[in-house]
Amino acid sequence: MDKNFDYDYVIIGSGFGGSVSALRLSEKGYKVLVIEKGRWFKDNDLPKTNWNLRKWLWFPKIFFFGIQNVAFFKHATILNGIGVGGGSLVYANTLPKPKTPFFNHGSWAKLADWESELEPFYETAWKMLGAVENPYLGESDKQFQKLAKDIGKENSFYPTKVSIYFGEKDVTVTDPYFKGEGPDRTGCVLCGSCMTGCRHNAKNTLDKNYLHLAQKKGAKIISEHEVIDVLPINKEDGSEGYTLTFKKTASLFGKKQSIKTKGVIFSGGVLGTIPLLLKLKRASLPNISARLGEMVRTNNEALIMNVSLDKDKDMSDGIAIGSMIELDENSHIEPVRYGNGSGFWRASAFPMVSEKNWFKRMIKLLILPFTDPIKWLKVFFVKDFAKSTSVILFMQHLDSTLKLKKGLLGMKSEIVKGETPSAFIPEAHDIAKKYSKQINGKSLVLSLETILGTPSTAHILGGAVMGENTEQGVIDKNNKVFAYENMFVCDGSFISANPGVNPALSITAIAERAMSKIPKKSEA
Repeated sequence: MDKNFDYDYVIIGSGFGGSVSALRLSEKGYKVLVIEKGRWFKDNDLPKTNWNLRKWLWFPKIFFFGIQNVAFFKHATILNGIGVGGGSLVYANTLPKPKTPFFNHGSWAKLADWESELEPFYETAWKMLGAVENPYLGESDKQFQKLAKDIGKENSFYPTKVSIYFGEKDVTVTDPYFKGEGPDRTGCVLCGSCMTGCRHNAKNTLDKNYLHLAQKKGAKIISEHEVIDVLPINKEDGSEGYTLTFKKTASLFGKKQSIKTKGVIFSGGVLGTIPLLLKLKRASLPNISARLGEMVRTNNEALIMNVSLDKDKDMSDGIAIGSMIELDENSHIEPVRYGNGSGFWRASAFPMVSEKNWFKRMIKLLILPFTDPIKWLKVFFVKDFAKSTSVILFMQHLDSTLKLKKGLLGMKSEIVKGETPSAFIPEAHDIAKKYSKQINGKSLVLSLETILGTPSTAHILGGAVMGENTEQGVIDKNNKVFAYENMFVCDGSFISANPGVNPALSITAIAERAMSKIPKKSEA
């Protein structure tokens, strides 16, 4: 490394893209620093339930430094993970590969034969994340299996491929994945608490694979700090490196630190990378493409809570997502669960109302509880909300895009192309009604869906997409930022089409490919 630089590469964020980058660059001999604005959690630090808001929610203004961020926009309510390991701390472990349309759609479609080129990197991602087929079907999965049969989709039901060490229940063994180079692991106890943070050392979060191995190769990780500036040194294209400035997270008057680095990789996720790059474009990095913030996708999702009144049904039994049903070529559903006691979403739940018109929806909302008052009363006062609730996660390949931009009070969203993302997807509501009837319950959604019609998503993607040039995207096919040297985007911001499935595997695979294009240090 040039003596004028403190690091060869600084990686901003430690999620799927950032973790891949940290390991692969360290393996190639580069001196690497990872800066993560969230906390570094040990297993026992994670919340027992999502009622422990200080440990679960990310809201630094009131000193909540948890793993789950909830951001509110006009066109979507967005859930994303924060902390060392990024989204892996809160995601549901599910690792599906998208279908062919994903690889042939969007701004990246003609840049490469993506499906064949990415195939070996998907295999690497599955291996690194310890992916296996879920061997256990809990109550929600069994109910989904019955639902699949009832709707004529029995052959379209299958267990998920997940990033979990099952082993022997609650038994700790020497690293089973990396020939002893990784940490010891403990067999899954099937508690359903994957999304509030696995306290049992069974979930294959990024701090137990990519980041762990990167540290062994010399990478340094700084948590609870956020980057506030990236300024090219001497030449505006960054070919002579960058001065990177960061400070303690949520600190208004904390001491700023500056370091010099040859290269920078933005890996803070859509809600980390895009706001930071938009800020930098105004001053330090003015030549970033004007397409920055555009082509943001919500994965066309619906999240519907189905509360059962059958006391013998334990919907929290199993892993976060243990199965799925392919409804058609564009859509599929997954049953999502939280662990016993994690009933926080009850506080923001309203009855699901299938009506786009606001006035008609409000009338239906007022009438609905009186159509079955005793049952609705029982649903809202059920003893253990998580134990009684099976959440339907509905996803589609169908496309629409948003634009994220700076507003007076922070980030805001605008519609750019396609229909406005909707909280009222007919197929999702229809299947939820069938399912809730099957399990003797009622369907609820987050209150903003019913009141304002704002959909919810746990998979916000895009905003710094691939393109042939600056007119079409922010980065090239190798993830390099147009107009800047040694600067890359490696997170969900680079997803350039709608995958229609949980995106963690695709982010990992595309990041693996991007890092494979960077030569070893001795060859650079």
